[in-house]
Amino acid sequence: MKHLLSDNVWKVLVCPYCEKILTKIEKGAKCNYCQLVYEYTSSGSLDLRLQRIKKSHYEFDLEGGLPPCPDFNFQVLLDNANPEVDFSNVDVPYHLSREMISYFPKAKSPDSLMLDIGCGNAIHREICKHAGFEYVGLDFDSANAPILGDAHSLPFKDESFEFIISIAVLEHIRFPFVKMKEAYRVLKPTGKFIGTVAFLEPFHGNSYYHHTHLGVYNSLNEGGFKVEYIAPSTKWVVLLAHAGMLFPKMPSFLSKLLMMPLQLLHRLWWGIGSIWKKKDLGNIRLISTTGSFTFIARRYETEK
Repeated sequence: MKHLLSDNVWKVLVCPYCEKILTKIEKGAKCNYCQLVYEYTSSGSLDLRLQRIKKSHYEFDLEGGLPPCPDFNFQVLLDNANPEVDFSNVDVPYHLSREMISYFPKAKSPDSLMLDIGCGNAIHREICKHAGFEYVGLDFDSANAPILGDAHSLPFKDESFEFIISIAVLEHIRFPFVKMKEAYRVLKPTGKFIGTVAFLEPFHGNSYYHHTHLGVYNSLNEGGFKVEYIAPSTKWVVLLAHAGMLFPKMPSFLSKLLMMPLQLLHRLWWGIGSIWKKKDLGNIRLISTTGSFTFIARRYETEK
């Protein structure tokens, strides 16, 4: 059974190779410019993954020596004091913190589109619909994704989406700077980009680059985004993240129980360090030992 895509979504679809408009055909879509045909898969996803090698050119401004550390506050994410959407009576997927979703934007119109890059089983569909958006899910390899595509070459027109999320995906991207450039391209001016990325979480599922807080900032900034928040996870810390790797196939509650004494000792030791240094090292501890970071960024109103 085909995943039904609305006319609103078809209007923003383009060929991932040449970025020209696609024509809807019975078995999928066709690019009348390069003549490539993109068919539905057996599970019903529209397969818009690249069929040819595509060159991507990226330039970096190299400076003498290392660039200075950005004057940015990498603090724990707090609840948004003025949320645009009320999620209090909505079932939220366990991996999305209440603090994070308090920053979700509200759709500006009934036709507003949002994009979920690396959507998996489209688990974020309902909360995005609750915010008023028409949900567009894209994944590289998931039977339940409406669209199959490559984050390095998104099959959408420029400035198609008001909102983009990408949860636990960036570490699986072979060329992170290219993905950021693509996300920036398809996001509308002032649009918001929210996501998470692994740091000290173990290697998993062919992950390439696990980002430090500076790495997250650099990837977003190079992509053109205005970075608003980069926050360490307070719950998914290194010892808990590694418990499953240290004790494979052990029930999670038991592996976490085994790690608890070490976790308490870890926090005690850093507490002693705070007393010794006469300053609170709590945030430094989190930045240094978190399993993942949450980021919130926005596209500039005009080109950078």
